Amino acid sequence: MAGERVGHSLQATALVNEAYIRLIDVRRMDWQNRAHFLAMAARVMRRILVDSARAKRYQKRGGGDVRITFDEGLAVAGDTSPDLVALDDALRALAQMDERRSQIIELRFFGGLTVEETAVVLKVAPDTVMRDSRLAKAWLARELSGRKRPDA
Repeated sequence: MAGERVGHSLQATALVNEAYIRLIDVRRMDWQNRAHFLAMAARVMRRILVDSARAKRYQKRGGGDVRITFDEGLAVAGDTSPDLVALDDALRALAQMDERRSQIIELRFFGGLTVEETAVVLKVAPDTVMRDSRLAKAWLARELSGRKRPDA
């Protein structure tokens, strides 16, 4: 939530509360250890944030589209918050190619885990997490920028 814009409608406490409700509702879940719980919490928070972003995008009466008249003198400030729907789509594509790199981004971005905690969850070395994280971020940046992949 730290990367979200000020005034975001889903506050951190609401996110944690919703995640808790969804996690506690899984009555038969056999939590293997703390790392397993953190991984599942990150996945649940990702789903909550993406669902919230999708809902905002497809609101009644226009799905969130804003109609404006073009005015060359109109200065529009860019929205610096990440497009969570596009990020989710890109993470799904990344998971098709490399599941671990997708999980690393999910754990670090949505779960807020440190490199060391992510390494424990995925049972790899912290150096592997750092290397895969750099590669995944570069791949995601290219995907989200809209450039065509050379292999596509």
